[in-house]
Amino acid sequence: MKKVDINLIRILERVQEGHALTKADAIALLNYAPTSVEAGVTRGVADALARQRFGNEAIIFGQVGVEIAACPAKCKFCSFGEGHTQFKPSKMTLEEIMDAADKFTSSGDLYAFLLMTIHTFDFDALLDIVQRIRTRVPKRQQIVVNIGDIDRAQAEALRQAGVNGAYHVCRLREGTDTTLAPEDRKRTIRAIKEAGLDWYNCCEPIGPEHTAQELAEQIFLGVEYGCFQHAAMRRVWMPNSPLANYGQITELRLAQVTAVVALASLGCPDTMSVGVHEPNLVGLTSGANVVYAETGANPRDTEEETSTHRGRDIRACKTMLYEAGFEHLLVAPKERRPLGNAYRE
Repeated sequence: MKKVDINLIRILERVQEGHALTKADAIALLNYAPTSVEAGVTRGVADALARQRFGNEAIIFGQVGVEIAACPAKCKFCSFGEGHTQFKPSKMTLEEIMDAADKFTSSGDLYAFLLMTIHTFDFDALLDIVQRIRTRVPKRQQIVVNIGDIDRAQAEALRQAGVNGAYHVCRLREGTDTTLAPEDRKRTIRAIKEAGLDWYNCCEPIGPEHTAQELAEQIFLGVEYGCFQHAAMRRVWMPNSPLANYGQITELRLAQVTAVVALASLGCPDTMSVGVHEPNLVGLTSGANVVYAETGANPRDTEEETSTHRGRDIRACKTMLYEAGFEHLLVAPKERRPLGNAYRE
């Protein structure tokens, strides 16, 4: 049987000794085949170190996609992209959004409620929605937004309205697979952090065509800018997508990338959790501790209501986290609850 690559052992030993993973190290780890013993060892070490770092705590987010429309960003990986979307425009009513907020937060298991729009959106309407949700949900409840590019003043207005954080990513091949400029995305990230909001990042949307170099560059953007949450997400295959011919990576490859994200994030003291999208057990045993429950519109789905298709509910998320071996749910920055009885629900 082939021995484990000595270079892998050296890299992982350095990380376990407290040395930050370098970009060159990350590229080396990502170049191993997902089915190799080296990838398996990488996932195991990442899982152990992440559980130690986060106290074997897991986190559930609840995401609501409030609008469907042909988006001018024309992202080739998104089901809403102008020029290839199959959806007719639709928008959740204020009542529907409030109902979703109630359903997600009623159990007390949710860490954050996340509102998602397309790239172009009505900022004033979003502020109104946030203010209404803020007065409706428990004070400890985190509110996060996933929206288009904004400036510093808008980021501060969101914080004053009750938003705690924002998900914003300079994605893989930004400006090539999208019409958006990478610098505009980075400018928004800086505005988010300067306004005092938690910045949520992700290495996404990963496809078979992306090289180890590309993945490492995107992963380390999150480390260098100081993300509050890092993650890995694969591109979901959709037949009408301009990128459909590339196919889709396996959950095993996604877990390998997740492991590298977790190891790289050890060098970022700002990072408080690691996610894997879409939720799966192999990713949650490779360094990730975050899953998202979803309802409404979903750019990775071909159905208008994702909760009846790709999206999971809170109960399913809790069960998955229990099966992955997590002992507690973090439900607020300094509050947690046991996860041990999730299988009984």
